[in-house]
Amino acid sequence: MAKYFLTAYSKSGEHLLNEIIEADSDNEASDKGKERLDAESLSANPSRVVRSSGGLVHFHP
Repeated sequence: MAKYFLTAYSKSGEHLLNEIIEADSDNEASDKGKERLDAESLSANPSRVVRSSGGLVHFHP
């Protein structure tokens, strides 16, 4: 499993969520990130999921 970083921000740029996700693929990481954002009611906030090796997997402005 690869490590991914999930980060959500407020509109002012404050970190609201900063977690590590483990997944077998970029698609799985994106799905897990979206599920986590929904669980925390942060899906409308700016967010991203990034591979630990670099590379953007999910971005919501």
